[in-house]
Amino acid sequence: MNDSYTIGIEEEFFLAERDGKTAVQRMPKALIRRCRGLLGESVTTELLQSQIEVATPICRSLAEARAALGGFRKGLTEVAAEFDLEIFAAGTHPTGEWTEQRHTDKPRYHKIANDLKFLARRNMLCGMHVHVEVADPHERIDIMNRTLPFLPLLLGLSTSSPFWRKYPTGLMGYRLAAYDELPRTGIPEFFNGLEDYNNYVDTLVQSGVIEDASHIWWAIRPSPRFPTLELRVADSCTHLEDALCIAAIFRCLVRALHRQPALNAQWQNHTRLLIEENRWRAQRYGTAEGLIDFDARKVVPFSALLDHLLGLIAEDAAALDCIAEVEHARTILQRGTSAAQQMALYRERRASGASRSEALRGVVGWLVASTATV
Repeated sequence: MNDSYTIGIEEEFFLAERDGKTAVQRMPKALIRRCRGLLGESVTTELLQSQIEVATPICRSLAEARAALGGFRKGLTEVAAEFDLEIFAAGTHPTGEWTEQRHTDKPRYHKIANDLKFLARRNMLCGMHVHVEVADPHERIDIMNRTLPFLPLLLGLSTSSPFWRKYPTGLMGYRLAAYDELPRTGIPEFFNGLEDYNNYVDTLVQSGVIEDASHIWWAIRPSPRFPTLELRVADSCTHLEDALCIAAIFRCLVRALHRQPALNAQWQNHTRLLIEENRWRAQRYGTAEGLIDFDARKVVPFSALLDHLLGLIAEDAAALDCIAEVEHARTILQRGTSAAQQMALYRERRASGASRSEALRGVVGWLVASTATV
């Protein structure tokens, strides 16, 4: 395995009208052309016209990733302003209404929209995907299996989706709750090696259910395009530093699991169900409540499990020169996730007499400003 553990990060953003803060229904074609002229072909459209995506080049360090993502955020903000629009990073759009959405005019998206029907229009969700190089496909499956228990922690740190259809949901991470409507999402099963995984994919493809493995949308998956393991559990991170933190932790975790092949290598039949329970707790509470410690058989503070994870990857953070990015997780815990910050602002506005719509517009304004801070 290449010991550089190269990394690539994809971020999805929402486009909002500047005046009313509502989600755009039609992306101006000139906007995407302008973005690509300024930022290159790494800027792409997404399923819905209210979304836009960026992807870093292959990076050998978090410093490279920081420069790329910061440049994208700055450039997208400038171009959006030219069209009297704004961009922001969050798992859901606080004032967005899925019934008003239109999918992007591309053959792939036409097929997905036809296959998923209303669920495609309801997929008004933005996430962050992190690719870490794992050249050996056998190791890719093994490390994916052993990463699963850590996914709720990464989700909790990233939560930025407390609103849906102009209402607070009571969840810090509503995005994955909505995403669960789609097939082939959520926590994957444990696979007994590469052959087992390939048999699963081949059955779906040969039966005509899917065209290829790119239609598998789990919270983590072997990338269908690159020799990487792809983390997909995270909400789109409002703060650039939060995005880099989660990417750094995942990169270090891949390295730690590679150098410690016995770590998380043994599972009982109910292990995946417990992981799902922790995923729900992360969706519901973010970092504010604890998760189940499988060994202790009790709920322990989120901070305790985070401390354990950071201890596991300390050697790797030093080797990959990303200690500061990894340690930022403690800042997220102390400051609150984007979802917690959004809810605090919303409640403050409501308590001061603002209407629900006014409070939500204030939240979108905060998201726009925070996304642009690089």
